[in-house]
Amino acid sequence: MDTKDTFFSNKYNMNCEGKLIDLSTPKIMGVLNVTPDSFFDGGQNNSISTALKQVEKMMNEGATFIDVGGYSSRPNASDVSIEDEIRRTSPIIASIKKQFPSALISIDTFRSEVAKEAINSGACIINDISAGKLDDKMFEFIANVKKPYIVMHMRGNPQNMQSKTSYSNVANEVIKELSQTTKTLALKGVNDVIIDPGFGFSKTLNQNYMLLNNLESLQILERPILVGVSRKSMIYNLLKNKPENALNGTTAINTIALLKGANILRVHDVKEAFEITQIINAMKVK
Repeated sequence: MDTKDTFFSNKYNMNCEGKLIDLSTPKIMGVLNVTPDSFFDGGQNNSISTALKQVEKMMNEGATFIDVGGYSSRPNASDVSIEDEIRRTSPIIASIKKQFPSALISIDTFRSEVAKEAINSGACIINDISAGKLDDKMFEFIANVKKPYIVMHMRGNPQNMQSKTSYSNVANEVIKELSQTTKTLALKGVNDVIIDPGFGFSKTLNQNYMLLNNLESLQILERPILVGVSRKSMIYNLLKNKPENALNGTTAINTIALLKGANILRVHDVKEAFEITQIINAMKVK
């Protein structure tokens, strides 16, 4: 693998609240789940005080972005009402922004109503696991607010996605489906788009690793690439352990992802991920 053909070539910027974020140097997105049932940290950050402590820790450890989610997207997760999702996320986003004015906050939601309330509360990025497929108002909302938009590849929804894993070539089909999404967004004037191949979403364990092996091929879409594999089942099922024992595997995959051109790592463990970026950056010395 020639790393010069991958991480040396990703010259992207993200405009977030008037700040130009240089994504040619990999960035870390810290996960802040404010749900009772997320697969790894469910229930840990539900109060504002504990959430703020975790945000402070992640920012001190090197996180550029904080991704706040109020709807667990793990396989077979329970559905959550729009009202409950807003109740979980917006007050915490507002509190983060008040205590850490420089924080760049992402709202992890596939619902335009939740995204709107989050933006009003201080979020500046929308992270949509459905890439607009689960809310037909999302693209119009994105076009109007002109915020960076993360589109993830998924088929179906969190309740049925693992029954939709039929691919002839998983990497090619992920690229094709994401390409259709980015083209539709471009026609609406939305160009500040980040792509996420959706590891663990509507993909078998083997398909996840086939996709990882071909991750550099997503650069054909000419968009920044976000990778979120933190402590997922593709790691702990392969290694026959549990999410709490999957940090080493997460670090291994995050390293591979950066070498294959990823621009953003979405993680629970910021310190370890940030250290990877420091090592990768040292390799870029000419």
